[in-house]
Amino acid sequence: MPSDVFANHTENSNPLGLPDRRDVLRVGSLSLSASLLPGLIPQANAAASQEPTGKAKSVIFLWMGGGFTHIDSFDPKPEAPEEIRGELTSIDTNLPGVQFSETLPRLAQIADDLAVVRSFSHDSNDHFLSQVYTLSGRKVNRNQLFSEPNIGSILSHLHGPRNGLPGYIAVPGITWPGPPPHNLFVGGWLGNQYAPFSVGGQPDQPDFTKGPNLPNPSPLAEEALNPPELQFQPEMTLGRLSRRSGLRQSLENSVRRADADGTLAAMEGHYDNALHLLTSPEVRGAFDLTKEAATVREEYGRTKIGGRCLLARRLVESGARFVMVDYGYDPDYGNLWDMHNAPSQNFPHISKMCRRKYSVVGVDRALAALVSDLEQRGLLDSTLVVFLTEFGRTPKINARGGRDHWGACGSVFFTGAGTRVGQVIGQSDKQAGYPVTQPHGPADIAATIYHAIGLDTEQRIYDRDNRPHQLLDHGQPIEQLF
Repeated sequence: MPSDVFANHTENSNPLGLPDRRDVLRVGSLSLSASLLPGLIPQANAAASQEPTGKAKSVIFLWMGGGFTHIDSFDPKPEAPEEIRGELTSIDTNLPGVQFSETLPRLAQIADDLAVVRSFSHDSNDHFLSQVYTLSGRKVNRNQLFSEPNIGSILSHLHGPRNGLPGYIAVPGITWPGPPPHNLFVGGWLGNQYAPFSVGGQPDQPDFTKGPNLPNPSPLAEEALNPPELQFQPEMTLGRLSRRSGLRQSLENSVRRADADGTLAAMEGHYDNALHLLTSPEVRGAFDLTKEAATVREEYGRTKIGGRCLLARRLVESGARFVMVDYGYDPDYGNLWDMHNAPSQNFPHISKMCRRKYSVVGVDRALAALVSDLEQRGLLDSTLVVFLTEFGRTPKINARGGRDHWGACGSVFFTGAGTRVGQVIGQSDKQAGYPVTQPHGPADIAATIYHAIGLDTEQRIYDRDNRPHQLLDHGQPIEQLF
């Protein structure tokens, strides 16, 4: 690295001598995600100074990409024939008359803290189309897979970073559907700067079909979730970083005096945010799971999903606005929730697969610990927790012992931020194939999140070309939750 990080600016390439984003971000070991820097559209910057007005000050978005099985978890059918119900038994929850599958013993004990929606439904069985729909609340075609911003991107655009943390963080943000792998965690028409800050960086093995495919891999895993972007290069010190920051400030001050239209002033905090992320011990420490007591780590489970949920709690506790816990496509476990039992998957019968501690049973432990931990720390009142997947699985188990894609019916849940918990919303038929009550689709889930934050779904937001868009073009908040 040159002795002066800004020395490579020439008069021709930058007549004002203003350091660009790349220069500032080079002070870390890698360039920081563009999502650390809010967009430069004036409307976005004006909105970013406003705090949400709703009950939810933070959101934890529990994203189970791949199609989480509802019959083998939140909506068992003990009276159905075995080809429907499978080999699993049903257990009572602490809500009278409500049962979950045996795979969810810990969530069953805190069911009174949950609002389970058993009528999640839409009309697509396609992974890509359904995931984009669920991540954004916007129905798309094949030409729009990367055009629509995620819900977290909207929040980041409207409200910006907080406490030095990016407005939209994905943990780890690298589990992409495929093959070939598609990165659907995008800022869309808002711009790449509103894609999530993904703590896992780029995956070594982005195609989940090319993992080791072991018959029964260990559920135990200690992931590196402390972003490499927050680690200094060996030759970089805080003193050197501070001197470069001072040089940048003097350059910007001189340019601002000559900048009549105020555009540069709108940029003022963006470099500071990236530098703050690099230099603040509090911000850097929020990503460090080694600061947690061993007993807490054990409660979540020493699994990938356990570590990811624990990091989400740490980030929200430190002020993060929107954290997506991303769990579904994995180089060790394959496509966890896409349980067709295709020959390439090397899965056992779905009932046996769900009992594994990296599958539904492991999710149960981690999610129950997360909800209880948030409640004990006084964070649940201001944190909306949403468990979501793109669709459920077929009621009938196929000839290979798996279940296929099923957009017609699935289960999700909400808790926190003033939602009415201790209830089941909606009901499926006797085979969990179709809702027999009002269905709730991905746009309704998105509308519910926006409502909890205090946003009007009819309000207009502006894309990177300053064109207006409605926050959502359809969908209504789920009334029973509020």
